[in-house]
Amino acid sequence: MSLAPKLRRIALNQQGLLRADAFGRGKRATLRAIEQLGYVQIDTISVVQRAHHHVLWSRVANYRPRFLDQLVSERKIFEYWFHAAAWLPIADYRFALPRMAQMNGDRSWFGNGDKKLMHEILARIASEGPLRARDFEDTARGNTGWWDWKPAKQALEQLFMQGELMVSARAGFQKVYDLPERVLPDWVDTRAPDIDEYASYLIETTLRAHGFASSTSMTYLRKGQKLRDAVRQQIQQRIETGLLTTVDTGNNNIVYINPELLESRAPRSVAQVRILSPFDNSVIQRQRGRDIFSFDYQIECYVPKPLRQFGYFCLPIMYRDRLVGRIDCKAHRADNSLEIKSLHIEQKVDEQFIGLLCQSLHSFAAFNNCNQILIQNIDSNDFLRHLKTCL
Repeated sequence: MSLAPKLRRIALNQQGLLRADAFGRGKRATLRAIEQLGYVQIDTISVVQRAHHHVLWSRVANYRPRFLDQLVSERKIFEYWFHAAAWLPIADYRFALPRMAQMNGDRSWFGNGDKKLMHEILARIASEGPLRARDFEDTARGNTGWWDWKPAKQALEQLFMQGELMVSARAGFQKVYDLPERVLPDWVDTRAPDIDEYASYLIETTLRAHGFASSTSMTYLRKGQKLRDAVRQQIQQRIETGLLTTVDTGNNNIVYINPELLESRAPRSVAQVRILSPFDNSVIQRQRGRDIFSFDYQIECYVPKPLRQFGYFCLPIMYRDRLVGRIDCKAHRADNSLEIKSLHIEQKVDEQFIGLLCQSLHSFAAFNNCNQILIQNIDSNDFLRHLKTCL
């Protein structure tokens, strides 16, 4: 019997996507979701509600964007980098230190940097308190003239990536920078992990979030052969002690899973449709999507328009425990309408699907502060007819 359905359900259950109340409700549930996932990616694209809010809305029944701001203010989460810009549990702060150290020596991002400017910025923030990039736009720079906003913004970002500044809040979507000692709670461990501790963190974070993973997935977009070797070595040690076992998901793709989780009863598949973010933790790794869901997903906003197959910002559609298609939406905030630009259903679905898709679209429209749904081009006349009927 194929393990594929069970593995899909394990993965989605670990992601908090099989049940509507997997993490509970409210701000505490939002924190639990971030802790379970390990990170939530921050993205600036706002064709629909931004990705970080979308990811959490998909998992927390009554999610509100203000929950993230409150968790930052309460110092429960912090902003830095996972494989991309992200919010992370502040308890994991020490595992951001290796990248900060790497950024201190990496000249490919910022070159050598303007050391004098960075020193002046640190001095201003130490003296004046938290500042935004725009606070350097019209402020006199001693006797040397005026602050040049673009170099100041770059210097702020370099100081942030190097760990000399933290983001203490966001004003709208603008970062507010402050000194780490004024942001970090006293209890946070600030000791840099050694390579074995860091490898263990990556293994445990990935397995907690996904249930199972390949070694490549555990080091997704991480640099350094030593780190990859350390991860593989620890995986082997865990196999030898019975903490992990291997599963071939097909095409000799080996993943690692806790044997008790593998042998446990598979989570139940619920009849539901979820419209996911392109940056959702469950789909962000393209190869994993192919291996586990037989779903080849690529966000096309970075693809030239003539080469796009599906649409600028197509959102994956999850039905029960499968990824069955994608939908390209745009929120028109001026007239509170959600436009469906295209819909592609790529796997066989049953008669329940269309009604559940309509329910999900209404919820998604409300999440985007839209009170009407407009339909453009749909690839199937049957789906178009049924959608128009139920919407």
